Amino acid sequence: MKPLNDRALERLREASELPDLCGTRYTMREELGRGGMGIVYLVRDNELDRDAALKILHLDDVSADLASRMRQEARTLAQLEHPGIVPIYDFGQLAGGRLYYVMRLVNGQRLDQFLGASPALPDRLRVFEKICEALAFAHSRHVIHRDLKPSNIMLGSFGEVLVMDWGLARLANSTDADNRRAGTEGYMAPEQERGESTDERSDVFSLGRILERLLPAGAPKPLRSIAAKASATAREARYAAVSELSTDLLRYLDGLPVSAHTETLAERWQRFYSRNRTLVLLAAAYIVMRVLVLVFLRR
Repeated sequence: MKPLNDRALERLREASELPDLCGTRYTMREELGRGGMGIVYLVRDNELDRDAALKILHLDDVSADLASRMRQEARTLAQLEHPGIVPIYDFGQLAGGRLYYVMRLVNGQRLDQFLGASPALPDRLRVFEKICEALAFAHSRHVIHRDLKPSNIMLGSFGEVLVMDWGLARLANSTDADNRRAGTEGYMAPEQERGESTDERSDVFSLGRILERLLPAGAPKPLRSIAAKASATAREARYAAVSELSTDLLRYLDGLPVSAHTETLAERWQRFYSRNRTLVLLAAAYIVMRVLVLVFLRR
């Protein structure tokens, strides 16, 4: 008997992991991706005749702790009805005991893939503003995401921006055992790394790190100051809420000063000129014409 090669073994492993959807309203299509807690599949909802995404625990991760986390993630999503948060359609348990939930299928690209196309700065900032809107809504429900990063942000084909993967979400200032170090290196706030309680400012830190990724080289100082304030090491030095971060960003887009940056006189003039360019040019043209008329009349 010829031994199986690595590729054949990998195919057998993947086949063994496929969930048995018998007894459900779903038909398996294909695997979409894998995360730390589970696998996401493309399925067909036979009752409503539409495609959907089904997330299920890994075959070897059926512990009570992980099952509780998945159940909590499904409940969190069910409570967060917002255009920027992927909606959940269904939740259940298969015959083998594995939990699953079904959510909207998002056709598009991840934020890190979007950045690979080198989009213009205004397009980057519009995407970031939509991320802030979704997080501000979640925070109004006292839910902290705790794992914000570019790979957890999806951009839909029609301009949608969706915050995904709420598996680590917790209520603000929660003190349960899951406050132990959890998140993604480079994006989690210092208090998360220390295993302390988290609040809105923990997500603000992650948003600041995402904004740093979004800003191209040579980005305007006010934008860099906004990102620096959001991702400050000390929690009390950050924006107190996502709404404050968003307000500063909108003020920049409207040509107004931002709270995170102290302007020089030259920067103030440049901002005034950018916002009132037509008026400044008309005034300059009027002055030049007056000077020319005076010179002509004195001849």
